[in-house]
Amino acid sequence: MMIIKKQKEKDSRAKKDAIVLYPSPGIGHVVSMVELGKLILSHSSHRFTITILLTTGFMDSPALANYINRISHSHPAISFLRFPFQHVDAASTHSHAATRFDFVRLNRPNVAQALKDISESSAVRAVVIDIFCASALDVAMNMGIPTYYFFTSGAAVLAAFLYFPKIHDQTTKSFKDMDGVVLYFPGMPPLNSPHMPEPMLDRDDAAYWDMVYFCSYLPKSVGILVNTFDGLEPIPIEALANGVCVPEGPTPPVYCIGPLIDEARDKMESSNETSADCLAWLDAQPSRSVVFLCFGSRGSFSALQIREIANGLERSGQRFLWVVKKPPSDEKTKQTEELGDDFEWESLFPEGFLERTKERGMVVRSWAPQVAGLRKEAVGGFVTHCGWNSVLEAVVAGVPMVAWPLYAEQHMNRNVMVKDLGIAVGVEQREGDGFVSGDEVERRVRELIDSEHGKEIRHESLKMKDMASAALGESGSSVALQKFVGSIITKA
Repeated sequence: MMIIKKQKEKDSRAKKDAIVLYPSPGIGHVVSMVELGKLILSHSSHRFTITILLTTGFMDSPALANYINRISHSHPAISFLRFPFQHVDAASTHSHAATRFDFVRLNRPNVAQALKDISESSAVRAVVIDIFCASALDVAMNMGIPTYYFFTSGAAVLAAFLYFPKIHDQTTKSFKDMDGVVLYFPGMPPLNSPHMPEPMLDRDDAAYWDMVYFCSYLPKSVGILVNTFDGLEPIPIEALANGVCVPEGPTPPVYCIGPLIDEARDKMESSNETSADCLAWLDAQPSRSVVFLCFGSRGSFSALQIREIANGLERSGQRFLWVVKKPPSDEKTKQTEELGDDFEWESLFPEGFLERTKERGMVVRSWAPQVAGLRKEAVGGFVTHCGWNSVLEAVVAGVPMVAWPLYAEQHMNRNVMVKDLGIAVGVEQREGDGFVSGDEVERRVRELIDSEHGKEIRHESLKMKDMASAALGESGSSVALQKFVGSIITKA
């Protein structure tokens, strides 16, 4: 028996150490996991290989395939293991989130098989899963593999998600029906109930119960990696450290490893002609004079809202670079599924708007190089949907923001940006549908660029830029990453 044990130990030592990453479907989640893998490889003295598990059959796209191919060539230590095609029933009674959760759950056997296959040639030291892949937690843990979460939003939202099961127990109503009721989470400003993320709004939606399950499972992991840094979110980070976000038990170690930004992807996509035109136009504008409006990879508006934005920008008298996407088929979602610039857009704007503003404004279809654009000297403000990746990109660039949340956890991010950090002004949105008037657009753009309050926000944004720079240094977030790697090696 002793001989067999020693042989097994020898075989284990002969295997390469591997870390397996498992993102949920969608290019945004895959990109975040790839950035995490690149960070581990570049900052760890221990030699690991990285394998990223990929589902097939839901939210696949040509852009995702191209991205995977590029990473495979540029980073040979990162490999991808693609699951077999998995069908999911996208019933009309299911929300998009519920369908996503069903799809991930159906892939549990594929996760088990993948980990078994990888273990034959490598010593799997850890599995890191997206929060929406919580159904894979027990699969990896039952195989004796330490399993961590990668939380791609900030510490404040993590604190809220950890506390969500407690909030859930305090009412039997759906949060969407509780307008005027304020929710209190440790480490986060108060939140109006209907501003909870969509999957948490309706108890009649299967996604709601998935979120209860996922948030309940967060504390069961070995640790949680968060895309933030200490100087950005001191209040929620302290709440997490004090254990007040998980009233019923211990909080696992939290590793603040941000800010993670995919600059390589931005540079690749900046090589097209439209992107080059955007950057050249910015180079020709005065310092801190341009308002950059961009609402993420999917953020989109109705034709009526687009006209209101145009009216507000025109009346503001400010220079602007505005990215306009195709209006969504369902205006309530504020998201477009049809990416690309193949749509008729002149009719979306007030008559003569493009001609009247051409000397001080640039409007582009669908996409602009956001990371590169934010770092241009000409950019004096950023109108954003408050997606966490966009927030971090603006923080690193030191650009103050106008916070205009659209979906997901963005209302939570908005509250933190405006109330705790003082790096943004928030737009006033109509209750129910979130509509913003042209007058409000004009007012907030002027406030950010021309007012004393705007100067204060700029000052705070520049201070945060310095903190972000320090976090990227040797004594910053890399320390948290080293602790994470150290915990893996210790458990090996």
